[in-house]
Amino acid sequence: MVVGPARTVAAARHGVKKASEKRSPPPYPKRQLLILALCRICEPIAFMSIFPYVYHMVKDFNITNDESKISMYAGWVTSSFTLAEFLAGFLWGRLSDKIGRKPVLLTGMGGTGLSVILFGFAPSLPIALLARALGGILNGGSSNMGVLQTTVGELVTVKEHQPRAYTVMPIVWCIGSIVGPMIGGTLAKPVDWIPTVFQPGSIWDRFPYLLPNLFSGMCVFFGLAVGFLFLEETHAEKKYQRDRGVELGRCLTSWLSGKDNCFRRRLRRGKNGEDQPLLGETDESLPGYRTTDGSPELTSVEGPIMQEPLDLESSGEMVEVQSEKPERTFTKPIIFIIINYGLLAFHTMTLDSLLPVFLSTEPTGSQDSWSLPFKFADGFGYDTRTVGIILSIQGLYSMISTSFFFPRITGRLGALRLFQIISMSYPLLYFATPYFVLLPSSLRMAGVYILIIWKCTLATMAYPSNAILLTNSAPSTLMLGTINGVAASIASLCRAMGPIVSGYFYTIGLRAGYCGMVWWFTAFVTIGASFLSFGITEPRGRFDGKEEIEEPVPATGDSATTRYAVEPVAAESTIAINLATKTTQRD
Repeated sequence: MVVGPARTVAAARHGVKKASEKRSPPPYPKRQLLILALCRICEPIAFMSIFPYVYHMVKDFNITNDESKISMYAGWVTSSFTLAEFLAGFLWGRLSDKIGRKPVLLTGMGGTGLSVILFGFAPSLPIALLARALGGILNGGSSNMGVLQTTVGELVTVKEHQPRAYTVMPIVWCIGSIVGPMIGGTLAKPVDWIPTVFQPGSIWDRFPYLLPNLFSGMCVFFGLAVGFLFLEETHAEKKYQRDRGVELGRCLTSWLSGKDNCFRRRLRRGKNGEDQPLLGETDESLPGYRTTDGSPELTSVEGPIMQEPLDLESSGEMVEVQSEKPERTFTKPIIFIIINYGLLAFHTMTLDSLLPVFLSTEPTGSQDSWSLPFKFADGFGYDTRTVGIILSIQGLYSMISTSFFFPRITGRLGALRLFQIISMSYPLLYFATPYFVLLPSSLRMAGVYILIIWKCTLATMAYPSNAILLTNSAPSTLMLGTINGVAASIASLCRAMGPIVSGYFYTIGLRAGYCGMVWWFTAFVTIGASFLSFGITEPRGRFDGKEEIEEPVPATGDSATTRYAVEPVAAESTIAINLATKTTQRD
């Protein structure tokens, strides 16, 4: 019995659809996310460790005797890193689209290591600024989250995994926010704290801030080693290339576990030529048959896909199945998300950099010139150790909020609605911040912790939800590096401007007797950001692709040249349609 062409094609379509429904979703890439987290944790330790002592470090440079100017110079130190990161972030993102994510991430970690060591030896403000700028330029592929967010976006191929996966990097940042300030506040000026071990006149006395930076450098090079040995490439095209670092990591793992490791196998193969494989000594898998543990291939990657039809009678001609290439990379939704990301980075960096300065500012002691509710100027007067403990508790609570609150709230509200609610909540936070200094001395510490919980709750909700929105709006994973690179550059520029602008307004405010000036200015910025957040939409992105094969396109002319437009969901679809087409040709 001869089967009609239309019925054959319909049967093939039904078979492919049924096979797609039975295909189980890829597992959660917990192993590679853990390795990525170990690489990532070194950067927040290095970045956050300077905040407890940066005010005192600038003061020790003896640039000025004016206490009000110290906060401005401290803002310069913080901003030099992010400003340099802005200049290099986009280039690192584009480069990661060409050479892969892993080389750029490793280069970024190496840049961080060199930067922190040079910063520890800085004898003056210009050297400190140079060290921070060097870290920002070389670290553009890691700390600005551009390539890092791209890697996470390529590891996660199921939309339901996103709330869980996008909390991993914030949790790592929170851990670094705990360890970093503790290290910076405890190890800074060791001669003052442990003079029996770190004696006066030694290198620790000449460079009082070297010890915390040496510790940060050790953490960075540990992460660099872990990444080189165990981090797998996630780029859609580069991940099939041979990775000698991963091969070495597997050999070391097998050797440490006591199994028959690759060193012995290679030695035996070298002595006995009969043991060598027919294709030569290589661990590189054949294209299309390599398994990537923790780095599953995306099932809806846009772009050209070459599939070979299963046709025993053909001459082996390759048929190219190519999806429609997006006309624009930076669509309107992506532009709005990036703008909101930049504004978020501006005002949160203002709070992160200025809060330690606010906590370290000495109380004025005189209230004669005050005129409440707006005209007042005061500080908390805490030392470096107290500030370090406060910032560490901040990191601990941020980790709890990110782990438990964000996935549950995102599951109920969705990333877009949650981001809009958080954006509307920020103005009240900044307007109320300066009034905590007016609390009685017995309640000031409790007020500081209320402020910490308030700000951390908002930040741990805002950043992951924005990252999810940006990833879902990308038309293709092949463009993620460029998109995240631009977003990271814009955010880095805003982070650079935040401490500079806030330090300037803080200095003017203290002179004029209005310590709340900078906080109220930031509140007006967040009011504008909250209005812009309602311009964000959630378009159909790469996780919302078509699941079915489109209708066949009838050919004009000879039936032997018939072609069918198919959606490149899987290789099985191409094979099925090719078989159906061959039946049509014979009929």
